Amino acid sequence: MNATPSVLLASTLPPMLKGPLAARFRCVDYAGAADQDGLLAREGATVRALVQGGGGVSPPALLDRLPALELISVFGVGYDGVPIDYCRARGIRVTNTPDVLTDDVADIAVALVLMSARGLVAANAALMAGDWARGTGTLTTRLAGKRAGILGLGRIGKAIAERLAAMRMDIAYTGRSAQPVPYRYVPDLAVLAAEADFLIVACPGGPATRNLVDARVLGALGAKGTLVNIARGSIVDEPALIEALAAGRLRGAALDVYAHEPDVPAALRALPNVVLLPHVGSATQETRAAMADLCRANVERWFDTGTLLTLVPELR
Repeated sequence: MNATPSVLLASTLPPMLKGPLAARFRCVDYAGAADQDGLLAREGATVRALVQGGGGVSPPALLDRLPALELISVFGVGYDGVPIDYCRARGIRVTNTPDVLTDDVADIAVALVLMSARGLVAANAALMAGDWARGTGTLTTRLAGKRAGILGLGRIGKAIAERLAAMRMDIAYTGRSAQPVPYRYVPDLAVLAAEADFLIVACPGGPATRNLVDARVLGALGAKGTLVNIARGSIVDEPALIEALAAGRLRGAALDVYAHEPDVPAALRALPNVVLLPHVGSATQETRAAMADLCRANVERWFDTGTLLTLVPELR
């Protein structure tokens, strides 16, 4: 085994992370390899750590070819692309970068609520087209007094709730259990959707939540409701969402994540009642730098001391 640990780069990483990793470790660029199979045949047995993006996927078929793998460090808060049960069985540690991106993602959630309620995208487009003199369009919707339902009251969900409560919105939430927070707990997602003007998706992705927001939930949210998603595209049944929006059974949608990124269905992009962003929730210089530092620090700490700064809850 090489004296310098080999680290497999399973996703395209920013220079602020890739550079420091390459300075310390022997990096194997799987994401950029033209012949990934050949690369694994040559290097797979030496790899002791794997680094991937939050939206990346490391299937068991890939991990099977890394027999010396000890650690997966995720550059992001989400780790639904990592097979946790497989890693538990093999004793592979899995880390991510929680906390450091909470505020930025919560900010984007609030921005999506504002953009959809107040028609800000259309208003900007009208001004830029020189149409202001012909009027400012239809009246939009105030937020004070409106009801926000939050699916998943973890770190990001709580940060969203705090921001929306400061805007004098009524906050309710659903999740695995009630929490000691000043917001109303609704155990059934469809009931929460039926009560909400804005249903905000802030729960983890993965098999347990795949298509959790389905046609039934969207039907409960109904023509008075707007779906906001800053979590994972897999949580929402995207074809059902498009159908509901096109048929007018849903007031609108404001999305930063999609089922098959970076591909956004043309049918979704063509709808007039949507606000769409290209997964920019954590895309600030400060947060991406903090994420890179934590992702790298976990790898360094593991090989230096055998300990980690973060470990995903399922493996604690």
